[in-house]
Amino acid sequence: MNQYSMVDTAGGGIKKIFNYQQARFFTIPGYDLSDGKVKVTISGKVLNLDYSRLLAQNKALSLEDIMALDKVQKRKPLSNQDEKELRSKKLIEGRKPNYFISLHVAQKAGDKAGYTKNKAFDNQYYLDLILKALSQHSTMSRKDIDELLWNKLPNWMTEIQRKKKIENLLTEHRKFNKIINKGTRKHSSWELLSSF
Repeated sequence: MNQYSMVDTAGGGIKKIFNYQQARFFTIPGYDLSDGKVKVTISGKVLNLDYSRLLAQNKALSLEDIMALDKVQKRKPLSNQDEKELRSKKLIEGRKPNYFISLHVAQKAGDKAGYTKNKAFDNQYYLDLILKALSQHSTMSRKDIDELLWNKLPNWMTEIQRKKKIENLLTEHRKFNKIINKGTRKHSSWELLSSF
């Protein structure tokens, strides 16, 4: 099979597949080298055409950069080296393992809304929103506060991370004597403190 060039012995076929996928603006193939086997996953669709086109046309990006950015698009984990390289070139933002493309990449790829959803707001925005809602409604349950903030939190957050974030925001307000829970932990009833 080697004599008839039906197998790849030097590893050049991997690069060829990457280049072929890149030229068609398809996502980069995924490789799994576990269990002593090579498993290749080739996607036949484009996740984000503008993003894929940006990667394919940017000659300043190495194949390694493109592969790492493709992992970010697919929400796959980055190695420490990949993260270091992409951060040094200002191509990604976020914290491990929740990276997302940087502002200038998002703008060039036409994903401004996606960037803002991932970037989220600063804590003060959420804290102010809680106080404003409590001033309007006088009392709110934890379920009400979850509904208020849930879709405003970054897209990369899991359900557990969202719940923890909201819990931390409530704790911060409580610590500074701005709100109080007049209910129980299970059946909360948050209110503004009159002294605030």
